[in-house]
Amino acid sequence: MEEVVEMTLRASGEDYLKAVLVLTKRIGRIRAIDVAGYLGFAKTSVSHGLRLLRENGFLARDEEGYIYLTETGLEEAEKIYARHCFFTRWLTGAGIDPETAERDACRMEHAISEESFRQLTDALESVQKAPEDNGEDGK
Repeated sequence: MEEVVEMTLRASGEDYLKAVLVLTKRIGRIRAIDVAGYLGFAKTSVSHGLRLLRENGFLARDEEGYIYLTETGLEEAEKIYARHCFFTRWLTGAGIDPETAERDACRMEHAISEESFRQLTDALESVQKAPEDNGEDGK
């Protein structure tokens, strides 16, 4: 199990985990063909990527061919999805059209380290919680 935690996922692996998470929430039990359709990729490409994720402990497949996230996979998928949602909201809130925001958020979610993401969200939360400076000194 130590090896799984140490494994660095590539962007495509992160995309597959995020897709499995989103699809599982939407439709419940899913197969590789569902992931392929969601991502717009060929089933053979997706099957290969999902197999690598299974081999590294992020996914499991039951006897009927349905795939699901392991505890490690769920933890990783939720982190990826949280970054994606954060950047999508941030970009659309800045006035970027939703389609462009989705595409850019997908790239940003892979590029930022966990430490930087955590500090960025903490910094933005503290700015949002701070009272507005309206130029008055409270008197």
